Formats: sequence, C-alpha cells, structure tokens
Amino acid sequence: FAGFFRDWEWKRLPSALRQLGFSFVAETSVGAWHVSHATAEFMQKNPGGAHIASSCPAVVSYIERYRMERTKDLVPVFSPMLAHAKLLKERLGKNSQILFIGPCVAKKAEAERPEHAGLIDCVLTFSELLEWFELDNITLSQQEESDFDEQPQPGARYYPLLGGCMRAASLSASLLDPNVLSVSGFRKIQSALTLDETGEISLIEPLFCSEGCVGGPAIPGDGNPYDRRGKVLHYATEHPGKPATEIVPTGLFTTRFHAHSADDGIPISEEEIRLELEKTGKLDPENRLNCGACGYNTCREKAIAAIRGLAEAEMCLPYMRRLAESRTDRIIDSSPNGIILLDEHLRILSMNAAFHKMFMCSDAILGKHISYLMDPDPFEKVAAGQDLLETVVEHKQYNRVCSQKIYRIPEDNQVAGIFANITEEREREAQLSRLRAETSLQASELLEHQTQMAQTLARFLGENTARGEALVEKLLRLAKE
Repeated sequence: FAGFFRDWEWKRLPSALRQLGFSFVAETSVGAWHVSHATAEFMQKNPGGAHIASSCPAVVSYIERYRMERTKDLVPVFSPMLAHAKLLKERLGKNSQILFIGPCVAKKAEAERPEHAGLIDCVLTFSELLEWFELDNITLSQQEESDFDEQPQPGARYYPLLGGCMRAASLSASLLDPNVLSVSGFRKIQSALTLDETGEISLIEPLFCSEGCVGGPAIPGDGNPYDRRGKVLHYATEHPGKPATEIVPTGLFTTRFHAHSADDGIPISEEEIRLELEKTGKLDPENRLNCGACGYNTCREKAIAAIRGLAEAEMCLPYMRRLAESRTDRIIDSSPNGIILLDEHLRILSMNAAFHKMFMCSDAILGKHISYLMDPDPFEKVAAGQDLLETVVEHKQYNRVCSQKIYRIPEDNQVAGIFANITEEREREAQLSRLRAETSLQASELLEHQTQMAQTLARFLGENTARGEALVEKLLRLAKE
C-alpha cells in the first residue's frame, strides 16, 4: 500500500479502514515474513534443483496449467495473503471474517481455490477500496493518524519487490547472486522456467507483474512501477518493524499444488485449426505474424485456444485492424458525399462511388492529375501548406454546385477532398429568391393600384360635394326670394 498512497496517507489509512467497520487492521507483510522463512527452511531441507517461490498466484496458476512439468518445483508454502489469514484465524477466532486488499486481481481466484476454503472471505483491489471510500464519503485527509493493529518483523515490508522474499528471510537478495534469480514480467518468467533444473540456481523468485506487486493492474492514480518501488523502499526503511516475539511452526503454512492442463482433453483436428485460422485471415502461413499481441506465442496456439473457448477472434490485433479498415472502407463507399484522395503530386489515388456519380468519372482516371476533372487551385493551396479550405464551387461542366472541404493528411503526405452536392439547394434558393422578387413586385403594383383608386374616389367625392353645396345655396336663394 505504501507504493500506491502518498506518505502522509500511510498513517491515516488504518483509521479510514476502521471507519468502514473493520475491527482489526494489519499489514500482510506479517504473513510475508513467515512465508519467507518457511521458503528458506524448505530449501535447506531440500537442497538441489531450482525451486520456484510460490507467493505469486498468477505464476502458480500459469505453471500448473501450462508448465505442468515444473509444478513439482513450486515451494509448497502459502502465499503471504493466505499465511496472514491463517495467523489471523488463529488469533481472532475461526469465525472471524478476513478481507484482503491489494493491487492484485489474481488473488481473487487464489482465495476461491477449494483447498483455501474458509481462509479469505473477500478480496478487494486498491481501486475498489477507493470506490468504497467514495461511496461512504471517507477522505483520508480528514482521518486522524493511527497505527496498524499488528507490526511485521524486520525486512518483511520489502516483500512486494524483486528480491523481497529473500530479504525478508535475511538471505541474499543481491541481483548478482548466482544461486537466486529474481524475475518479473511474463516473458522473463518464461525464459527463467526454461533453465536447467540441475544448474547452480537454487531458487527462482518470479513475480508476474513488472517490478513485482508494485506493478499490479488494479492500482489507483498515476505513477509507474519504479516510482512506487521507491516509495515502498522508503517506507520499509523508515518503518523496519519489530523482532518476532514468538516462533510459529512453518508447517502451519504448508500447501500443495496440482498440475492440471488448460486443455480440456478433447482432441483437435487439423481441419478445425485450419478453419479457425481462416476466420482471422491466417490460413496463408505468410499472414501468421506470430506477434504475440493476443497473449499466445503463435497464431496456431491462439487458434487452438479459440477452439477450446479460451480465446476469441477479436484478440488478434492485425485481424481487428483489418476489420476496422474494411468497415471504414464500407462507410466511405456508402457515404452520400463524394470523397477523393490525392498523393503529394495531386494525382488521384482513390474515389468513392458518390464521387464517381457526381463528376461522371470512373476508376480509369486513377493516377491522373486532379486538373483532369476540375480546377486544381483549392488542392494546390492545401498542398502548399494550408490545413483546411472550405469553399462553395460551381462546376459548370458537370452542372453541379458543391460545398467542398479540402484538407491535408500530413502523416501520409496526401490531400483529401469531401464534396457535398448542394445543387438542388441552390436551385431551391434561386426559386425562393425569384418568388420573393415576384411577390414584392405584385405587392407594389397592388399598393399603387389601391392608391390610385383612393385618389380617384377622393376626387369624385370632392366634385360631388362641391356640386351639392352649389345646389343647396341655389335652393336657399330661391326660397328666400
């Protein structure tokens, strides 16, 4: 934990765990010290041969399934997690419930092995622990400092690092020791397991993750294994632990390992392998890259695993790349926009179906300069350094108006163009403009007509009014006379 949390958080972590409800909080390095001494004792009683430390459950599982001939070389001792659980059950009672927290996902499977039943009730990763803290609104900055309920013995806190097993047992942890080989990482472990068992190496200490447990997959935050290694070294140096007050019989931590092939025992025919290779385009031996990206050494091994249900076609990186490229091609081919790709000399490399239809051309013009089809000026500007050019161009010879996006593909030294046919839109806009103009003209004519009519009515009304006034005056005068 010292490699994953900051130094000011080290003494706050026990308080946070107690706030979650735990009554006893201790470091698993307590169990690591006993495992180291049990391993050293086994080596002394069984000299000769290259023994393999069995603390890493991922390594144990790999050897049991794929290197079955080396199962007998595994030191028959519990891992630190199991040894610590055994000690806690003895101390706190058999009904106590034990939860392990660490950076390792393989511990989950280790806890579920039938021979380990009743020791571990739950395994959480550090990432899952932080999620739990968040759910319960627990922050380490608000916790008080406190100690763990148990202190490990000197040297035990080096255990999650390369050479830590031997260091905890007060044996040589030097990387130059010819009798001990400490390795991390799958490829290095594979190489170490091929060494002659009768050689001078007496112990192989393998840790599956890079640089040991500090390179575990379920880690919170950023950082690299070397940074976390330095933090663990600092913590182990500043907190050396306390001497053991009692000697626990090493026989308490003895276990057994069993070889069981990953194969299901069902024979696989060459025809089945051929069909599986054909699915991923590996039927031709030249296409079998044996790159190892899928986790298997060869394409044939991966095909066999897929037949047994242990692998999937999608685990093949070259296959997925080809699949993605073919999907991309289908998307481009089915696009309603015309798409064209040019080389650095503006020669046509490829076109999609929409471009063919839009500019009435075929693949016969591949290799010709873009000027064969249209004005090359936009493409020349982009090729000269402009990143993106967006224009609307009328291609009169094709009776087309296109919205064009021309851009560079620097990594391939190519120029691409995307053409959207907006001819109908422009025609609709022109029709709308004509309609607007006609409507405006008719409205003006109507207004003028109404104005003239009003003026005419006003003139007639004025004339009639004047004539009526004259008649009334004449009648009044006659009546007066």
